[in-house]
Amino acid sequence: MPTSRRRLLIGAAGAAFLAGCGGNDAGSGGGSGRLRIGYQRFGGLSLSKARGDAADAQWSLFESGPALTEALKAGAIDIGQTGEAPPIFAAAGKIDFRIIGTSEPVPQGEAVLVKAANGFKTFADLKGRTVALNKGSNVNWLLVKLLEQANLSITDINVKYLKPAEGRPAFDSGQVDAWIIWDPYFALAEQPGVQVLADATGLANNREYLLAAPDAVTGKTALIKDFLTSYRATTDWGIAHPAERAKILAPELKIDEPTTTRALARSAKPLAPITREIGAELQTIADGFTKLALIPGQIDIASRIDEQFNQAFL
Repeated sequence: MPTSRRRLLIGAAGAAFLAGCGGNDAGSGGGSGRLRIGYQRFGGLSLSKARGDAADAQWSLFESGPALTEALKAGAIDIGQTGEAPPIFAAAGKIDFRIIGTSEPVPQGEAVLVKAANGFKTFADLKGRTVALNKGSNVNWLLVKLLEQANLSITDINVKYLKPAEGRPAFDSGQVDAWIIWDPYFALAEQPGVQVLADATGLANNREYLLAAPDAVTGKTALIKDFLTSYRATTDWGIAHPAERAKILAPELKIDEPTTTRALARSAKPLAPITREIGAELQTIADGFTKLALIPGQIDIASRIDEQFNQAFL
């Protein structure tokens, strides 16, 4: 595959975030008395929104992490949550932000899906086949590790970058042979005849990360601390009360309660403080993307770690 086809392009998600951010104040310090929170439909922040945490905050919904980081770039949100790859691609795209929190690992929350009838047994069987995934999302790192484990190079498969809403119909119709995806899209796609070829267990930690605009870190410090404290409490409550959590989140996610319950059981994990060790973990991922020319040059993602809010996660 030519380099131009396999190089992950940066900054193409601007239209996606604009659709979710109507009425935002301009500038990353906009709305000084109001926290502006970017969330994804299934990210840990969804439960906080559904339960009414930070009722005075402005919440903006994004389909994926790359779209959310574009909103940070535009100054449309103060904080937001993504998987492990979007911060790296954002840093490569010269977006300024700080990493202020994380979660425990969520390796079972992303997977490679195939049709059972096709007879694929391992990821190596996908050599020469078409594999779909969302560019710049957590599944990008899972792809790298799957290729490494199977002794394949990225040119051994045909990578097709599709957003989640595009990936599902392409997978269902057989336009692609495999789909690498995360919950809840993963859980929704678990239909009869669909096989989980592999998840991230033993390959990628698949943590969630909380990102903040630098101006918000300095200008909305108290608001962020208060919100993170309530966010941690809500997350802990949800883990302790899975049935109630599913009842609250199913309408927010717009999916049925059994599917919500299944996805949350494997993907909802406790929050955790950000540390230099986790920064080193992210740096390893960034270096891996650089090696494969998926980002344009070396970046120092570990320097984006900001530990000042860690007390909220203890």
